Amino acid sequence: MKVKTILVSQPEPKVENSPYFELEEKEKVKIDFIPFIHVEGVDAKEVRQQKVDLSQYTAIILTSRNSVDHFFRIAEEMRFKVPDSLKYFCQSEAVAYYLQKYVVYRKRKIYVGKRTFQELTPLIKKYKSEKFLLPSSDQLKPEIPDTLNNLKVEWKQAIFYKTVVSDLSNLRDVFYDILVFFSPSGIKSLFENFPDFKQNDTRIAVFGNSTVKAAEEHDLVVNIQAPTPETPSMTMALQKYIKEANKK
Repeated sequence: MKVKTILVSQPEPKVENSPYFELEEKEKVKIDFIPFIHVEGVDAKEVRQQKVDLSQYTAIILTSRNSVDHFFRIAEEMRFKVPDSLKYFCQSEAVAYYLQKYVVYRKRKIYVGKRTFQELTPLIKKYKSEKFLLPSSDQLKPEIPDTLNNLKVEWKQAIFYKTVVSDLSNLRDVFYDILVFFSPSGIKSLFENFPDFKQNDTRIAVFGNSTVKAAEEHDLVVNIQAPTPETPSMTMALQKYIKEANKK
C-alpha cells in the first residue's frame, strides 16, 4: 500500500532544514507532528518532599533541555540563588548550548559529553568528590542510576517534572498511513487515548529497542525500525520504506 500521510508523535521541528521537511518534499507525502506526550513541572513543595536541599549540591547533571528548564524554575520557586561555583555536567552539546539561556557560559564550569550518558561518565569520574544532583522526569532510563552507582559518586535523583499523556481525542476519526513513535510513553499514550485501537493497514515506525518492545507488548506489528546500520535515523528509515511502498 502506498504512503501518503505520516503522523510523527513529537512536536514539529523548529529548524527550517529539518530532514522531515526534505522527506515531505522529495517523496510527496504529508507529515503532521502531534506530541503524544508532554512534560509538566512539579512544584517546589513536591521537590522538598523528596528531601532535596539545593544548597547541598556542588554539581548538576543535565540530560536534556527539560532538565535545564525545570532546574532553574525550581531554583527560582525556592528562592535559591544558583552559585557561580556550581559545576554543570551536560549530556550533549545541545544541552550545554541551551544552558546559555540561564547562565553566562564562559563564566561557569561546564563539562560536556558527546551524546549518550555513557560518554559523560569519564567527566563525572574525574570529579568524584562533588555532590551531584540529577534533576529528571519520573521516567528515567535505568542505565543512568546504574551507571552513577557503579561510579561510586555521591548523587541524588530529584523528580522536577513528569511525563504526561496528551489528549488526542481530536484524532479519533483521523487515519494515517504511518504512525511514528520514539518512546514507550508514545505507545502508552496511543492506547490510553484509544484503548480499542486496531492497526489494520496502518504501518508502525519505531525508534529504539525499548519502543520496539512496547509496540510488540501491545500486539503492534513494527514495519519500520531505526536506528539500524543501514538507516541510522528515522527519516532515512521512512524514506527507504516509502520509496519501496510507493513504486509498486
